[in-house]
Amino acid sequence: MKRSQVNAILEKSLRLLDQMQFHLPSFAHWSPQDWASKGPECASIVRRRLGWDITDFDKGDFNRFGLVLFTIRNGTLDELDKPNGKIYAEKILIAEPGQTTPAHFHFKKMEDIINRGGGDLMVQLWNSTPDEKFADTPVRVECDSTFVDLPAGGVLRLKPGQSVTLPTRLYHKFWADADRATVLMGEVSMVNDDHTDNRFAEPIGRFATIEEDEAPLRLLCGEYDRCYRHG
Repeated sequence: MKRSQVNAILEKSLRLLDQMQFHLPSFAHWSPQDWASKGPECASIVRRRLGWDITDFDKGDFNRFGLVLFTIRNGTLDELDKPNGKIYAEKILIAEPGQTTPAHFHFKKMEDIINRGGGDLMVQLWNSTPDEKFADTPVRVECDSTFVDLPAGGVLRLKPGQSVTLPTRLYHKFWADADRATVLMGEVSMVNDDHTDNRFAEPIGRFATIEEDEAPLRLLCGEYDRCYRHG
């Protein structure tokens, strides 16, 4: 992805969030210059990888395979074993019509995916085998605390306000219905670690490779060390 594309996506995302009246924390609006002036009081934002995450899954086609994420709060895997550790995370996500997040599961993270507004969210589900392939067995999940049964590869349609609970090792692929509006999604989960806890069904990159054709409007969550010196 080009940085100019990332910047344009950020601006569009901020407009959508404003329209939906979903308010982000102040660090969502810090420029690279702002980050350069911050001190050690902000180190937790960096360590927990809070903030913007825009990805095309390194496929080079954001309109077909892409997602906008903002991590609002997060713990660390080390805290899962602490009596008073922060063991939860929260994200807001944006999917454009027809834009797909490839099939994947998490080894440790259980999560709820919530359609917060906009169009319909489509979620395709498979159990996984011990060798991490797609299983051909029926899937049972909770949607708003009600059990739903699907065949292997079955698709849920989540309308605004609806949600699904995804346990560990359950493959899921999701996209915004191509005939409807952009979807604003929430994610409430256990600790999120995108470096070690994702298992994609096909080899892909979790993060985008960015070509610097202009200055960044905002730093993504893996870029703070470009300006911040206290991490």
